[in-house]
Amino acid sequence: MKKRLVSVLMSAAMVLSLAACGVTAPETPAAETSEAETPKAAAPAATEAAEETASEEVATEPAADAITLVMAEVNPLDTIVGMTDQKFKEEVEARSNGSIVIDLQASGVLGSENDVLDSMLGGGGTIDMSRISAFALTSYGGQKSMLLSLPYIFTSRDHFWKFATSDLAQEFLKESSENGSGVRGLFYGEEGFRHFFTSYEISDINSFKGKKIRVSNDPIMNGLVEGLGASPTVVAFGELYSALQTGVVDGAEQPIANYKSNAFPEVAPYMILDGHTLGAIQVVITDEAWNKLSSEQQQVLIDAGKAASEYNRSISEEKESEVLEELKADGVNIVEVDDITPWQEAVKPVIEENIKGLEDYYQKIVDLGK
Repeated sequence: MKKRLVSVLMSAAMVLSLAACGVTAPETPAAETSEAETPKAAAPAATEAAEETASEEVATEPAADAITLVMAEVNPLDTIVGMTDQKFKEEVEARSNGSIVIDLQASGVLGSENDVLDSMLGGGGTIDMSRISAFALTSYGGQKSMLLSLPYIFTSRDHFWKFATSDLAQEFLKESSENGSGVRGLFYGEEGFRHFFTSYEISDINSFKGKKIRVSNDPIMNGLVEGLGASPTVVAFGELYSALQTGVVDGAEQPIANYKSNAFPEVAPYMILDGHTLGAIQVVITDEAWNKLSSEQQQVLIDAGKAASEYNRSISEEKESEVLEELKADGVNIVEVDDITPWQEAVKPVIEENIKGLEDYYQKIVDLGK
C-alpha cells in the first residue's frame, strides 16, 4: 500500500514537472530556431498551432480590397493621349502594389469629353477619372484653364513644357477643385499642335470664308472660327466622321495623331498646318474618388502623374512626326503655313475678349516663352 502511494506521488510530481516545463517561454524566439533543432515529435503540434494562429490573424485582419477607378478617354489607345493614359495606369498599379486599379475605357465608349465631365460633376461615381482637353473645363468654371487654349499662346513645345513644369501649372491644376467644381487636376501633357482639316481643297487662311467648321461649343473655338470668316458648327466628336461625310460640316480641327487614328483622312483629306493651339491635356479625378483614397494612395497618383507626364513629353513630338509622314505617304494633301502673321491678326479679338480679368496670368504664360 505504501509502495502504491509512493508511486502515485512520484507520478504526480513528474506530471507537474513536465507541465511546468511546457509553459516556460523559450529564451530564443521561435523565428530564430532552425527546423533541424525542432524535436520531431513536437513538429506536428507546432505546425497545427501555427496554422491556427495564422488562420485567426487572417480572420480578424483581412487584406484590404483594391480600389478600382474608372477612367474615360475619348480617343483610341494608339494615340498620343491613349498611350499616355496607359502609362499612367501602369505606373499607378505598380506603385500602389495593386491596391489601386485603373479601369481604362477608351475610344469614347463613355461619351464625349463634355458627357464625361457632366457625369463626373453630377456625382454617382460611375466615372472617377478622365483625360480631357484643358479647354474642356472652361464651361465648368475653369477660367485659368481657358487661357491654355487661346490661339497661338504657345510658340513651341518647349514653351508649353516650361509652363507645364512650373509652379503656375500647379496653381491651374488646383483651380477646378478650389472653385467647387468637384474635380481636381493631376498633371498636364500635350498631344501636339492642333490644325484644321477639310473635305474640300484648302490653300490658305482665305479658304475658310463661308465654310462650316465643327466646334465643341467652346467660346474660344467659336471666336477663332469666326475670326477666320467661317461658321462655327457644334457637332459631338463621336458624330464628326459622319458629319464630314454627309456635308453637315466642311472641316474641323484636331492634333495630327488624332486626325489619323479617327480615320478622318477618309472623309477630309486636306490639312493645313496652322498650329492654332497646342493640344494641352490634363488628367482629372473627382473629389469624391480622391477622398476615398488614403494619403499614401493620393501620393501614388501624384507620382504616377509625373511619370506619365514625362513619358508624354518624350513621345509626343516623335509620334506626331511619324504620323505626319504616314499621312503624306497616304496621299493626304498637307499644306504648310509660311507666314502665321495673318492668322494671328485674325484671332486678336478672341484673345482680347477672353483675357479680361486674367491679363496677369496671360502675360505670365507668354513670358515663359521668351
